[in-house]
This record gives sequence, C-alpha cells and structure tokens, in this order.
Amino acid sequence: MERIRNASRLAGFTLCAACLCGVSRAFATDAEQRPPVQMEPVVVSETKTHTLFMGVDVSLNLDKDFYPVRDVEGGSWVVEINHQEHVISASSAPLSLKITPNLKLSEKSASIVGFKGQRGYTFDNDPTVRLTRGLNASAMTNDMLTGVAQDARNLDDTLRNTALGPASTLAATDKQFGDAAILFTAQTTPAIVHFPKAIPGVAVPPNPLINSTFDAKDGQALAILEGDIALQKADIQAENGDEPGGRLTKTGVDAMDVDFNISASHPLHEPYIVTITKFHARGSPLGHVQNLVYAKALNPIYRQFSHVHFTEGGFPFDFELVDFQVHIYDRGVEVPTNLSPDRVEMTRDEAFEYVKMEYVATHRGSTQPPIPAMGNLPAQLPERLSAGNYGETFYVKVSSDGIAKESFADAGCTKRLEDPFLDSVVRSLRFKPALDQGKPVDGISAVNLSKLTI
Repeated sequence: MERIRNASRLAGFTLCAACLCGVSRAFATDAEQRPPVQMEPVVVSETKTHTLFMGVDVSLNLDKDFYPVRDVEGGSWVVEINHQEHVISASSAPLSLKITPNLKLSEKSASIVGFKGQRGYTFDNDPTVRLTRGLNASAMTNDMLTGVAQDARNLDDTLRNTALGPASTLAATDKQFGDAAILFTAQTTPAIVHFPKAIPGVAVPPNPLINSTFDAKDGQALAILEGDIALQKADIQAENGDEPGGRLTKTGVDAMDVDFNISASHPLHEPYIVTITKFHARGSPLGHVQNLVYAKALNPIYRQFSHVHFTEGGFPFDFELVDFQVHIYDRGVEVPTNLSPDRVEMTRDEAFEYVKMEYVATHRGSTQPPIPAMGNLPAQLPERLSAGNYGETFYVKVSSDGIAKESFADAGCTKRLEDPFLDSVVRSLRFKPALDQGKPVDGISAVNLSKLTI
C-alpha cells in the first residue's frame, strides 16, 4: 500500500513537471513571435567649455599713446609701460580713456544674480541723510535757544527781585557790553589815573563817563528793561528753534546704485569691475548722450556667491539713464558673465575652429610658426613643473589644422621624446597653425611648458 502511495506521488510530480514544461514552451513561442524592442536614438551633447562674447578693451591715453589697463587699485588705473606697471590716479587729473568693443573668447565665466543697477543718490545728497542732519541741527539749535531763553528768564527774575534792592543790578554785569553793565561799572569804578596808587593829599577825580547825579535805581530800572527785551527775543527764537532750514534735497538723483551677487567657474584672484554708463544730462540738447566710465577693485571671486554693492557718483543732477553695462576682469583679462552682450556658448572644438578662423583672417599674407593657443592640460602638470620637471624647451610637429603630432628634443626633429606623460600634454594642446604667406601649413613649434600661456 505504501508503494502505491509513493508511486502516485511520483506520477503527480511528473505531471506537474510536464505542465511547467508546456508553459515554458508557450512563453518561448510568444517571445519568438514578438518584434525586437528598438530604442530611440539619444544624442549626447558635448560639454560647452568656452564663451564667445562682446567685451570691451579699456586703454589709457598718456603722452598721446594708449596703454591697455591691466588692473585697478582703489581709485587708480594700472597700466603697463615698457614692461613695467604704473599706477595712474583718476583723482589727480582728468584722464582720457579709450573704450574699444571687441569679440572675445574665454574658458572662464562668471554668473551674476539679483542684479540691480538704478539711479540713486550720493551719500551727502541722500534725502534720508540730509533729513537726519537737518533734524540733528534743529535739535541742537532748539536746545541752545532754549538754554538762552532760560538764562534770560533767570536774569529777568533776578533783576525783579525786590529783596536784593539795587544789588540786583549786579546780575547784569556778566553781560560785559550791556548798557546796565556799563552804567553800573562806571558808577562804582573811579576814573582811571596814570599812577599806580593814590598819592596822599591828591583827590581821585570822578568818573567822566557818568552824570554826577546818576542814581542806582535808574541803573536797576534800565537793567530790568533790558532783561525783559532779551527774554522776549529768546522766547520767540526758542519757539522756532526746532524748524529745519533749507531744502532736504538739492536737485535730485546724482549716482548709480549697483547691487548683485557673483560667482565664477574658475577662481578670479584679482578681479575688478568696469561699468560704462550712457546718460542724458538734464538741460542738454535732445539726443545728446554722454559716457561715464567707473572702475572698482573687487574681492577674490570663487564658486560660492559673494555680494557686491557700491554707489557710483559723478553724475549731473536728475540725469536720464540710457544704458548701463557691467564688465568683469581678472588680471586685465575680461571674463564673460550672463549679462555680457552677444554671448554664445561653444564646445572646445568649436572654440578652436573660431580661434583658427580669426587668426588666419587677421594674418593675411603673413608667414608665422605655429603658436600654442588652447589646451586641456593634465591636473598633475603644475605639481611636476614646481618640482623642476619639464623646464626645457622641446619641439612639436604641428599639422596645418593646428593639431600636435610628435615631440622632439631638437629643432630638426630627429630625437623623438619617449615620455608618456609629456606625450599626453602635447596631444592636449591646440595651436594656431603655421602660415606661409597667410596660408595654413605644417610647421614646428618651440614649446616650454614652464612659460606656456594659453
């Protein structure tokens, strides 16, 4: 009986296995009949690494020659003359500037958010400042006049004090130029004599300044009358002492108030800002536009946003704003921002094609060797250069397209350099191609990595 039960269990298991096999074959058949899944093609965009934009070159006119501005220190321009930097103060004398628009290509960029550039007031012409100053001056004047009135009241009360009798006239003696003081002094002081002390037997002459019949009561009455008049004047002045005098503003706005936050893709260690304001002065002919150029040194700029705020003065009162441009520089090289006009983002290859095209167009008929123009240099290169490696000049064969091929130790290109790291550096470089009468050709470029500027 037990054997029969075991046999039935095995038979059941076999049946179930057969059923599963049938199901799996059914699934396999359905899968074979389904069409293959086709994914939509996905285009992966190349990274935009460079920015082409419309910038401006600022030059300073000195002795009929123009020198490019390299930096800004406080309120002074820094220019390079005969390979030496010179600081030219903008406050010592009027300066002549030349502003030249120019298309520029940069791998660095800066982002400006929350930008506000609007007309405002210089500090001394700010209505709030002038109102505060007016109120302070009025308060001081009021306190002073109140004190004068109180002094006049005290004097009048003393002069009218009957308990003091004629002695009350002494209260007026502190007013050294008052009539009562003169009369009182004249009555109580003998005439001035030329000898230091009285001579026995010689009478002191009377004071000629007063009548011999002068009565002390007359002096007291005169002092009281004078005190009453002074009290009335002081009270009237004190009533008006808290009224601010003059207009609170002169004639209107006279500045540009600039406020924004800024960050940079690459650290800007010596940045400065140049603003160019086009404005129409009140009262000038219609359509007459003037330019005002302002520069200010900034703190270093990094990826984290930093705040910039300043007030730019020097404008005529109630000027009309026509246009306002902001340009950021680092060590004399302009850095594009999202406010830069005619801004175009480019890949590295697109930027290199633009560099070659511009170079060939501006050197028609010239014969030139290849010149390093761009490069995506390895991050380890600065460390190796600081350790004293790769300080020698070597030579690179460059194609007519500006692509580096091989590097050699000699100008004749007979001793090839076998250095994998140096080879990776060289192949990351892009060159302005050699020119033969303006036509791009193959060439040889002398390269020194320790002096490379791209």
